[in-house]
Amino acid sequence: MDEVGFPPEDIIFDPNILTIATGIDEHNNYAVDFIEATRWIKANLPHAKVSGGVSNVSFSFRGNNPVREAMHSAFLFHAIRAGMDMGIVNAGMLEVYEDIEPELKELVEDALLNRRPDATERLVEHGEKLKASGAAKDVKADIAVLEAWRQGTVEARLSHALVRGIDAWIEQDAEEARVKIEQDAEEARVKLGRPLLVIEGPLMAGMSVVGDLFGAGKMFLPQVVKSARVMKKAVAYLTPFMEAEKAALAAAGQAVKAQGKVVLATVKGDVHDIGKNIVGVVLACNNYEVVDLGVMVRCEKILEAEKILEAAKKLDADLIGLSGLITPSLDEMAHVAREMERQGFKIPLLIGGATTSKAHTAIKLAQYYSEPVVHVLDASRAVPVATSLLSKDGKAEFVRQHRAEYERLREQHAGKQAKLLSLTAARANAPKLAFTDLAKPEFTGVRVLEQPSRPS
Repeated sequence: MDEVGFPPEDIIFDPNILTIATGIDEHNNYAVDFIEATRWIKANLPHAKVSGGVSNVSFSFRGNNPVREAMHSAFLFHAIRAGMDMGIVNAGMLEVYEDIEPELKELVEDALLNRRPDATERLVEHGEKLKASGAAKDVKADIAVLEAWRQGTVEARLSHALVRGIDAWIEQDAEEARVKIEQDAEEARVKLGRPLLVIEGPLMAGMSVVGDLFGAGKMFLPQVVKSARVMKKAVAYLTPFMEAEKAALAAAGQAVKAQGKVVLATVKGDVHDIGKNIVGVVLACNNYEVVDLGVMVRCEKILEAEKILEAAKKLDADLIGLSGLITPSLDEMAHVAREMERQGFKIPLLIGGATTSKAHTAIKLAQYYSEPVVHVLDASRAVPVATSLLSKDGKAEFVRQHRAEYERLREQHAGKQAKLLSLTAARANAPKLAFTDLAKPEFTGVRVLEQPSRPS
């Protein structure tokens, strides 16, 4: 057989997402066919990627956006679970999977997964009811939902705005939360960090919900980016209050010495910076000196990592933080870790971003650098991690626990790999059962029972 010479990870398959619920029976299994094809590709060609045009699946419902949005989200939920890596879809026509109305979700998934022969008819009928409700009713319903949402607590409103990516009232709600926390602080005679508590409190709580939904495959990357933009707007509103608070402390002679110096960067090849910016704000408000190198931070000479590392040397940084949202960022982070080891760095390396994880950091990154390489799940964890790594009394114990946890993750990963057997070996391990002394039936063959006569 001839070999083309492509690295397997550079191969992308598009098994074709075709339209379902067209009224033609042969089309009913198209979504299932794609999901099963994806599952087969991932099982037999594990390094290859799978893509697809998601909007195709709902083409039979053109003009009925509520049905299409639900179909896209439900399809992505199941396809991603099967191993789909990328999809082409209008980000404006994506419902949050968890928020799809239960009856519509059931009808949509009946059609997508071909669970019943009348799935198309039932979905069409429900879709017509949605359209027949009329624009006026839709507006009334929207107003009712809006009124219910806006009547909740400020914490609930901030969380809802972040999950849904709504920025219309984010500054108003952030101000309400700031004033509320300020009043509580005055009662408790707390003088520091009141605007920051809005970020570390209700805003971080809302982003934690977003992170949980994204991790469970119930929110998708365009929605997460939209949520992050809302968070960025809220932080931008609160930043002048935090700066004014720090200036007032400095004027009163109460300025606090910086806890440490942190260099942050979004690595080469990646332009996403919202998460990194939030981390920078939270660290700065906790008395860390933050030097943000921006996005697409790349080499100016030979080494891709040179700008990051050169800055860390010049500034005598205590920590380096790397951020990335897309998969190629992971390779760049590994390159930076290798260069830090080669150049003899002795400071911790922090890793963050949507595509990163604790397991990936332990298995793929920590091996390249002898100093601590720590995954930071979100901005709310940045301060305690940085404080522990720079603490004279607590660093040793934190690093010991960190290394033990990452070693356990590596052992678990290696154990999973070691348990893989060939098909022949697995069949050889099948239980060998011998049935003896089986009870014999009273008779064999057919016994005819006469219909007994009914009593008069």
